[in-house]
Amino acid sequence: MRPITLTPTAVEAVKLAMETRDDGLRVAIVGGGCSGYSYRLELEKYADRDEEDLHYEFDGLEVWIDPHSAIILEGVNIDYVVTLQSTGFVFENARAKTTCGCGSSFSY
Repeated sequence: MRPITLTPTAVEAVKLAMETRDDGLRVAIVGGGCSGYSYRLELEKYADRDEEDLHYEFDGLEVWIDPHSAIILEGVNIDYVVTLQSTGFVFENARAKTTCGCGSSFSY
């Protein structure tokens, strides 16, 4: 079972950003931000992944998550939205106790 879901729109946005220069997407949680934890998305080469990373595939997109982040990311949905006010990735995390106003950090 995957700890996260990526909407088809999010998958296509990552594939467009990759252009052939990277092999996959790293999804991680890092300390920091105004609420304690922040989400991190990074394009990463296959050779840079760690042996302990969890590996998933979403419609041909390779995704790696470190084991610690996978626990905290359990149930998170990642979408990509385009509105008149902003464009970018949106994290829906029902397990977050609090989130910051911009939605990029949370407490767990």
